[in-house]
Order: sequence, then structure tokens, then C-alpha cells
Amino acid sequence: MSALIITKISIWIKAFRLRTLPLSLSGIILGSALVLNTEHWNLSIFILSLSTTLCFQILSNLANDLGDHLKGTDNENRVGPQRAVQSGKISVKQMKTAVFIFILLSVISSLSLIYLSLFNANLTIQIIYIFLAVFAILAALFYTLGKKAYGYFGFGDVFVFVFFGLISVLGVFTLYTHFFMYQNLFPAITIGLLSVAVLNLNNMRDIQNDKLSNKKTLVVQIGLKNAKKYHFFLILTSFFSLLLYFLIFKSLVYLFVLIPFLRLFIHLKFVWKNKNEKEMDSQLKVVALNTFFLAILFILVAIIQHQSN
Repeated sequence: MSALIITKISIWIKAFRLRTLPLSLSGIILGSALVLNTEHWNLSIFILSLSTTLCFQILSNLANDLGDHLKGTDNENRVGPQRAVQSGKISVKQMKTAVFIFILLSVISSLSLIYLSLFNANLTIQIIYIFLAVFAILAALFYTLGKKAYGYFGFGDVFVFVFFGLISVLGVFTLYTHFFMYQNLFPAITIGLLSVAVLNLNNMRDIQNDKLSNKKTLVVQIGLKNAKKYHFFLILTSFFSLLLYFLIFKSLVYLFVLIPFLRLFIHLKFVWKNKNEKEMDSQLKVVALNTFFLAILFILVAIIQHQSN
């Protein structure tokens, strides 16, 4: 393989923004863990759920790269890592082609998942999940693309909470079981709020450039000081939601899953004292990786519980 091909592959891998992928998988892993101790567990559904989520997330990352470039938000004032189209390493035409490819991959993976998991389900459930798949693709595209991109009007937080939390955790659970359990709302809220916390950090980091680019994120609208208070609300509410779930519905051994919050509480101290928005970039991986760690701990405890029963 020539050095040119290796370089090109490396550029595309960076455009996929691999550091965002563990967070997107967290809800699927946790939602699947909720099924482990039942007769509904299915490895094929688990793998296809991960595949579909990865396709959605990479599609979102590529579309965001394209959308922010076209709107001029990705410029020399941007704090985070340089984007692929912004750098000129990938052309607008190439990125549009990649977006189209991942739309197709998302459709194929999501329809395969729906067919496998809901083949014997009633038509209403099947239609709901097809609608959710289409909605997920549209949400991935129009976060920054289009004249009315919702990310530019402060709705990113709502969409992240719904897709990374509610749909991810509750949706995958129903794919396995074909029914809903209200108590699963607690862990779904936890994953959703932690995912919003990552977005909030991203928006606190970019607040100055977003103001100049007329990107009216929630942070831009409420200001940095209130965004920090909001961040505390996100982390603390996610903690108490999961704590209540364990105390009411699970055995005490599940309290080990709360270990990542020790690091997140230290993170809150940093956020509150920090006076340089650019330094928020280092905290993105802290929240994202600890959310992923929490999901892994959850499924490991569920496996141990399953084997001991």
C-alpha cells in the first residue's frame, strides 16, 4: 500500500472523528445490558445495533464537518481540532459523496436491524422504528446542514438527549423485548444527560467563535456562567437518576457502576474554576470516556449477575 493511500485513509479516519464514537455506543451498550438477564438477549441484535449507531454517528460527524464549513463557522478562530473540509484535505464534493455513502450504510444497517429484531412484531412497532431510523438520519444531516440547521438555533441539546439517551437506551431494549419498562427511563436519562454534557462542553469551548458565526447554541444564548451551572445540573441529575434506579430496582452490587462519577465530580470542579474556554476541549474526552466506562461497567455487572443466577 503506497504512502499516498495510507495518508488518504488517515485523513478520512480523522474526519470520522473516532473520539466521538465511544459516547455514541454507550446507550446501546447500557440498553443491551438491561436485557442480559432475560431470555430476550440476542448477539446479532447487539452487533447490528452497534453498527447502526456507528453509521449514524459517522454520518453526523461528516455532515457537521460539511455544514460548519459551508456556513463559515469552521475558520481560523475555531478552537477545536481542525476539520477535514476546513483544512482542504477533503473537498466539498468528496465530503458530499461520503455523506451520501453513509446515508446508504445507515439505511442498510438500520433496516437490517429492524428486520432481524422486529420480524415477528406487529406492524405498528415496525413502522415506528422505520420512522425513527429516518428521523435519526435527518437529525444527523441537519444539525449543521441547511438554512434552518437546528444546531444553529440551540436545539442540539434536546436532540442529543433524545437520540443518545431515550432512543438509544429505551429503543434498543424494545428491539430485543418488544415491550417497554418505565424504570429504564432512569438509566436512559443518565446517558442522555451525560451526552448533553459533552455537547455543552463543546459549545462552551466554542462560545466566542459561535457568537461571531451567528451559531446560537444554548451556551451562546444563556452565557458562559449559566452554562457552567447548567453543566452541574446535567452531571448531578445524571448521577442521582442512576443512583435511584439502582437503589429501587437493582441489587447493591450495581453501585460499582457509579465509580466513573468520582472522576466526573473532579471534572465539575475544573469546569467551575476554569476561565479559559479553550481549555474545555481537554474535558470533552473526560466526560465521553467516563460515560463509556459507565456503560461498560454496567454490562459487566449484568454479566456477573447473570452468571451467578
